[in-house]
Amino acid sequence: MERQRRFVADASHELRSPIASLRTQLEVGAAHPELLDVDGAVEDTVRLQELAADLLLLARLDAGEKPGGARVDLAAFVREELSQRTRDRVDVHTDLRSVEVVGSRGQLARVLGNLLNNAQRHARSRVTVTTRTDGMWAVLEVSDDGSGVPPAERERIFERFVRLDDARTRDEGGAGLGLAIGADVAARHGGTLVVKEAPSGGALFELRLPGPQSSAE
Repeated sequence: MERQRRFVADASHELRSPIASLRTQLEVGAAHPELLDVDGAVEDTVRLQELAADLLLLARLDAGEKPGGARVDLAAFVREELSQRTRDRVDVHTDLRSVEVVGSRGQLARVLGNLLNNAQRHARSRVTVTTRTDGMWAVLEVSDDGSGVPPAERERIFERFVRLDDARTRDEGGAGLGLAIGADVAARHGGTLVVKEAPSGGALFELRLPGPQSSAE
């Protein structure tokens, strides 16, 4: 119950800022149409939409929603998700090998999207997505060439509403939920999500999921 109360309080706090900003912009626009910041209003609306989607998914996960039983080829899945992205700040490079997992395509798409958004916020010039197998595991990795995550913070960043750079991620729309969602979805698929150091010195997020055979077992 205490965790739920904290979650509701944090969610209310996160929603208050973009709602207040959007209302202010619309009120100014109503009184002075020439001053309406359309781009800013759109950004706040998108931020609210993404935050609402994250909160809804967390609520479903907390309620015990189980992943589906669809087979997903991670390589084809990554290519399709990347083709639909339009707001990437730096180039996304890929090294994809076909490997199947069983689970919810929608939940996995949210995880990949959140990992890519996180990498885009911190990368200097490059984000890389790889898929591969490791024994009975399917592995999806998203890495960047940013400053990385200090070892002491590598568990805390998966807590809800945690930001390592609070002001910057808040300004760019991060609510501190994306990595928490990734960890929850990974656990419900029988896998894990961890962060390591990338070869470039940045952050490398490793999503490890059971392959179809290990899922069947």
